[in-house]
Amino acid sequence: MIAIGADHGGYTLKEEIKKYFDECGIEYKDFGTNSADRTDYPIYAKEVAKSVQRNECECGILICTTGVGMTIVANKFRGIRCAECSDEEESKKAKEHSNINVLALGAGKVSSSKAIATIRMWLGTEFLGGRYNERLDMIKEIENENMK
Repeated sequence: MIAIGADHGGYTLKEEIKKYFDECGIEYKDFGTNSADRTDYPIYAKEVAKSVQRNECECGILICTTGVGMTIVANKFRGIRCAECSDEEESKKAKEHSNINVLALGAGKVSSSKAIATIRMWLGTEFLGGRYNERLDMIKEIENENMK
């Protein structure tokens, strides 16, 4: 199951992505927001990140206007590797090399078709492992040192 959340800037794109998921039979849990009314992105980034951290969802998608704020918040959680990606190549490399488990999208930067193509690539890409595992181990060490 995929956790998905957005603030007001990402609400419309989130709804388009949910339509795509429904058409494809992809299970998701929507953590809000449920309208285009102004709200604060940390609320939704926190809930999606916690859901992935607790293994309640396999991965997550966060959407705000730029994707940057969501990325900052999600990466405050131990074990979360979130990257903002604007195209298929970025999402492929982020998954192959860093095994990102949360994808952030900037609704002001990508169309719904571009976002869906980016998501499809991310979901269909496998982590390469090998030397990249060593880097993930280094990230875990940094988390252990700095996340009390």
